[in-house]
Amino acid sequence: MGNNKYLDCKEIIATLFVTEVKMVGLDQDEIYALLEYPPDEKLGDLALPCFKFSKIFKKPPHVIAEEFQAKIASSPYIQEAIAIGPYLNFRFAPNKLAETVLKKILTTRERYGAQNIGNGRNIVIDYSAPNIAKPFHVGHLSSTVIGNSLYKLFTFLGYNCVGVNHLGDWGTQFGKLITAYNKWGSKLAVEEGLIQELMRLYVKFHEEAEKDPVLEDEAREWFNKIENGNQEAMELWKWFKEISLEEFQKVYEILDITFDSTAGESFYNDKIEAVVNELKEKNLLEESKGASIVNLDQYGMPPCLILKKDGSSLYATRDIAAALYRKKTYNFTKNLYVTGIAQSLHFQQWFKVVELMGYEWAKDLIHIPFGWVNLEGEKLSTRKGKVVLLEDLLETTIKRTLEIINEKNPGLVGKEEIAKEVGVGAVIFGALSVNRIKDVTFSWEEALNFDGETGPYLQYTHARACSILRKVAFEPDSNLDFEPKRLDDQAALKVVKTLYLFPEKIVAASNEYEPSIISRYLISLAQDFNGFYHECQVLVEDKALQQARLVLVYAVKTTLAVGLGLLGIKAPERM
Repeated sequence: MGNNKYLDCKEIIATLFVTEVKMVGLDQDEIYALLEYPPDEKLGDLALPCFKFSKIFKKPPHVIAEEFQAKIASSPYIQEAIAIGPYLNFRFAPNKLAETVLKKILTTRERYGAQNIGNGRNIVIDYSAPNIAKPFHVGHLSSTVIGNSLYKLFTFLGYNCVGVNHLGDWGTQFGKLITAYNKWGSKLAVEEGLIQELMRLYVKFHEEAEKDPVLEDEAREWFNKIENGNQEAMELWKWFKEISLEEFQKVYEILDITFDSTAGESFYNDKIEAVVNELKEKNLLEESKGASIVNLDQYGMPPCLILKKDGSSLYATRDIAAALYRKKTYNFTKNLYVTGIAQSLHFQQWFKVVELMGYEWAKDLIHIPFGWVNLEGEKLSTRKGKVVLLEDLLETTIKRTLEIINEKNPGLVGKEEIAKEVGVGAVIFGALSVNRIKDVTFSWEEALNFDGETGPYLQYTHARACSILRKVAFEPDSNLDFEPKRLDDQAALKVVKTLYLFPEKIVAASNEYEPSIISRYLISLAQDFNGFYHECQVLVEDKALQQARLVLVYAVKTTLAVGLGLLGIKAPERM
């Protein structure tokens, strides 16, 4: 709270309680935490439920609410306090709210909502992380765009973020691929087919292994050769990796996503031995059927497998080595892992192992799970070859967007670039518009709807605001003179109240690791603005009224652009 340099009416009310009502037994932060937004704005702008005070004052909540109302003093920002049943409801002073919020946006512009909560501390965000030698498919979309959005959110809040693409460039799948390549592949076929040919071989391996389980042993042998530095195995591994990285880069360029580190699993190979030795020294390692494990029975979890029978490492081993390396290298405040919900147990297990090793920072390792991505209701599986390449999805969406633009606005200047920004934005927003734990079903018809709750709808609203401002060559200026009292109609006030909430929403999105909080907020802002646009003409003869409304339009345009940017989506000025 102390870090918030924006207008915070919750803080104002909490302070009033401490100074005016002289609350016994509750401090300012506790009052602040109790304040909530009423479900119906007719009730007020903020509400204090009084149930919790019954024990302190030995009175019913509705009586307490009435007593508070009699004691609470007015404030320049709070117009009135009204007791309604067990709630004390507050209404903001509209002119003061409009003046403060709009002046703040005129001053801060594209930094509206930025805060220095992080104070330069480091956060490592591990996201995207596709597997080498497998296609970059739609299933990787969520990790990539959720991670990228969290990176932008935490940077905006003053943290120093380290984005890590922890590539899956190690593991038994390479043994499977080499086995398949030797049996059913050729150099020429891989050179021509690239990732698609590697995918075909991977699927072929799983089909054949169902009939002949001996193939699994052969694959394990090949992976063991890679781990032991066998020249033939290493050359094939490097070749497959190069092909994959080139393919991945195409997708990252379309999405406009970069990373600070692409240290994949193989980077930690020479750090595995130290982890195993440390686990032995701390008496955490046990033998089980020839494998090495950390027993987690007393924590209600299956054992964490550290080494296989043949001595090769596993995901958990490499993840522990990576966490130790990152703590030493970046001294992180938090290390976030953005991966599917199916991996939750894996993270619980090895987080617990790090804790048992005696590292108190184990509490700063945080798994950010998300649901499945389906395409029109189909679940995706690499093993069965049922995948939609992310590049194909993006290219198709861009192509379809260009068709819509050609139909609606064929003379649009720079329409190919705008089609890319809108098409890519539609895909990203589709993945970030629902709570991350929910499954996402991608539908072209829904994603490219310019009137629905979509990315193109937000971008179109932003472009509409830009168009209004262009007509009068509006120039923002922190000293711009405007009369807040001119924004006294309900539609304009609704927009002001929504703009006021933006800094709070950014903090909530980062606290909950939930970009969809920003997505839903932006939809509300766009809907409120479009309501205002239809009810209130902006370009009017009354110059004072026009100026106030133009400032409001500018504030909406700015906040939409900032919010879209935090999601990793561009905000075109023309559409």
